[in-house]
Amino acid sequence: MKSSNIGGQAVLEGIMMKNQDRYAVAVRKPDGEIFVQTETFHSITGNWKKLTTIPFVRGVFNFIDSMVLGIKTLTFSASFYEEEEEKELSGKDLKKKEKQENLMMAGTVAFSIVAAVAIFMILPYFLSTLMKPVIPSYHLRTVIEGVVRIGIFIVYILLISRMEDIQRTFMYHGAEHKCINCIEHGLPLTVENVRKSSRQHKRCGTSFLFFVLAISIILLLLIQVESPLMRVVVRIALLPVIAGISYEVLKLAGNSENALVNLLSKPGMAIQMMTTSEPDDDMIEVAIQAVEAVFDWRAYERENFHTS
Repeated sequence: MKSSNIGGQAVLEGIMMKNQDRYAVAVRKPDGEIFVQTETFHSITGNWKKLTTIPFVRGVFNFIDSMVLGIKTLTFSASFYEEEEEKELSGKDLKKKEKQENLMMAGTVAFSIVAAVAIFMILPYFLSTLMKPVIPSYHLRTVIEGVVRIGIFIVYILLISRMEDIQRTFMYHGAEHKCINCIEHGLPLTVENVRKSSRQHKRCGTSFLFFVLAISIILLLLIQVESPLMRVVVRIALLPVIAGISYEVLKLAGNSENALVNLLSKPGMAIQMMTTSEPDDDMIEVAIQAVEAVFDWRAYERENFHTS
């Protein structure tokens, strides 16, 4: 398999695909038409874009970038189901609405980060402290804390997967993976070839989040402090380090077929079976259009799979 630079995510009734500094959002509108919009992506690092290329540093900024872009494209895809309301707005009102959406997006990113830290880092720690009378060993409690953290993550996925909109989003997520796998295995990007491709991919954000949860166990075992307050501080302070390491592991996994790397990827790939579902052909068509808007898969195929 030849790794490509393309990646993406599912949005509401559509797919976002990103290739370097360009991204496209393809959405199946309520009338059945596929609408595709292509934009240039601007990192939150601004003029300090080199921060997104430095190993063990880039992971933090790339993660925040992906969150910002993800919320932006989700909001864009949702707008197709609010068109009637927007048609009645004047130009001034539309600008006001756009400003409100930008503020809401910034607030959503901030809230998401705080909520994730509270639920997946702080809550498991406090739950593990309740076991101190029964389990005096800090190291054992830290391992249990990590297992609880992964358990909360899995339960969260299972709960949201019961929502109808999320079920369809997971189908589009599957279509995104299938398209990328189809390309990286040298197959022409057709509905038939995409359909028979795998819906699991080693560079998936789900795998990244699993690596974050797993690597946090290792680092917290190595760094021990006595004060309960400092233990909370350490868990928050280590997040950029954990994200940086997790990103490098994910990048290695996406570019390697090493047996050990494949073994490390298996838990994340298994969780992807919960965050992806088999898409229908209409969803695959949307995904293909998103890919073709930003990525020349034919040139990629000639360069990587045709030697003559």
